[in-house]
Amino acid sequence: MNHFVNIRRDLHQIPELGFKEEKTQQYLLNYLHTLPQDRMELKKWRTGIIVKIKGLNPSKTIGWRTDIDGLPITEKTDLPFSSLHEGRMHACGHDFHMSIALGVVTYFAENPINDDLVFIFQPAEEGPGGAEPLMASKELKAWMPDEIYALHIAPEHPAGTIATKQGLLFANTSELFIDFKGKGGHAAYPHETKDMVVAASYFVTQLQSIVSRNVDPLDSAVVTIGKMTAGTVQNVIADHARLEGTIRTLSPEAMRKAKARVQSLLKGIEASFECEAEIDNGSGYYQVFNDPEVTDRFIQFAKAQTDIQFIHSREAMTGEDFGFMLKEIPGMMFWLGVGSEYGLHHAKLNPDEAAIETAISFITRYFIALGHK
Repeated sequence: MNHFVNIRRDLHQIPELGFKEEKTQQYLLNYLHTLPQDRMELKKWRTGIIVKIKGLNPSKTIGWRTDIDGLPITEKTDLPFSSLHEGRMHACGHDFHMSIALGVVTYFAENPINDDLVFIFQPAEEGPGGAEPLMASKELKAWMPDEIYALHIAPEHPAGTIATKQGLLFANTSELFIDFKGKGGHAAYPHETKDMVVAASYFVTQLQSIVSRNVDPLDSAVVTIGKMTAGTVQNVIADHARLEGTIRTLSPEAMRKAKARVQSLLKGIEASFECEAEIDNGSGYYQVFNDPEVTDRFIQFAKAQTDIQFIHSREAMTGEDFGFMLKEIPGMMFWLGVGSEYGLHHAKLNPDEAAIETAISFITRYFIALGHK
């Protein structure tokens, strides 16, 4: 079995949530310290790691970013290397991302190219967001790449497939948490209460008008409430209700409009139902926008390879905080096919491990081509 498949399985067993990736960080450090150190430098940033491999005759710095956190999901794969952490799972493929990155680091630690390479093992991609504060850190500023790349597994594509596009790839995203506070009481005396089940329900219905009536029809947006909680028992009117959801848009302007409209609708609910509403927008991620020139060069290289199939992808409403890096650094992200019956964030996600070696080989060849120009 491929060495990096074993590493992926090790990492799969120890998923940790954002900024709590202590075991993951230590595992990565332990491995990195086994590699030749003569041209390698390491820095820790919170629970993440930045690795620099000095080039032979550098003219630029090429960056690669991988994410390292897991999700609060109980695994249901029944794999022999299933998660050992109850209620935690690498259900978004970050175990794949890390093992691939380690494979590429390993090659260049032993076979440096002309240009400097910086590998970023970034925590908290799933939340609360690691990329934006990392970009502001002194650790990364000292080794800031001139161009940067990343991948994300794609269960819908077979192993050996690479897919991307110029321009917008992933959406702008924002979490949405809203608390409604009223007055509870006995179900037999509703006139003496301020019912927050009714208030929250009216608000959920009104939210549906944002996409249909406030966003340009030629733009796109999603406003979803995924969780609603209220009340304690069937014959007591609830004095509190909480909504949890997400906003996703294909433009920053649509995001601004959607958030402003949520605020104005809430003011109407407060007036109509004589209650108080508090909103928390939680974590928000900037769109992943692939630099056209960098992406065109990448696509031309990918099309020339015989061991992969290249697909022109469409933009998706998924979110990725790699967008904060692309906002400041020219670069791009691509999908890596892993052929799984179950999709991202599913408790039974089981990616095809053949994709690991394919990705390591492809990225290595691409960086060799970049670093010798």
